[in-house]
Amino acid sequence: MRVLAALILAFISTAALADSTGERKPGERPPTAIEVISGVYNFSRFQQGLLENTDLKGNAEVKNLAALRAEESAKRDKSLKKVQEDIGAEPRVGKATSSTASLVEPEMSDGPTYVRSFYAAQIPEYESVIGLLERYLKAPDNAALAAFAREQLPILRSQVRDAERTMADK
Repeated sequence: MRVLAALILAFISTAALADSTGERKPGERPPTAIEVISGVYNFSRFQQGLLENTDLKGNAEVKNLAALRAEESAKRDKSLKKVQEDIGAEPRVGKATSSTASLVEPEMSDGPTYVRSFYAAQIPEYESVIGLLERYLKAPDNAALAAFAREQLPILRSQVRDAERTMADK
């Protein structure tokens, strides 16, 4: 029942985060520290949602990867929380991302179909948060957050490449 409620909430909250996840057109202002913090927290919520979803449908491969990514997101959030407290920022975290909902849509899918959708759902989320951090680094408004973004970008880029490679193999 708890999982069903989480899935329903994820489905209801599919509004695009154009104001905080970096879906801006070229030439517009770079994201602020609060927008970056919000976007990174939302990405972490997405990864936590993957873990919850794999508990229902995933095989050992996706369950292990989802658990690893959720653990990494918790570590990232802990580092980000320190930066957030130093800034005194209150991020806007409250909307789930649409890709979590897209992962749960094919209720009848399982096996290879589910595994492909698991990896496919991650790629746009990674690209979104990577783009957000890259745009922020073009004109950062906080040195600590800029250092955090520089530290996270190579990790996130590596993870999205892994997801793309694995999806291509499936």
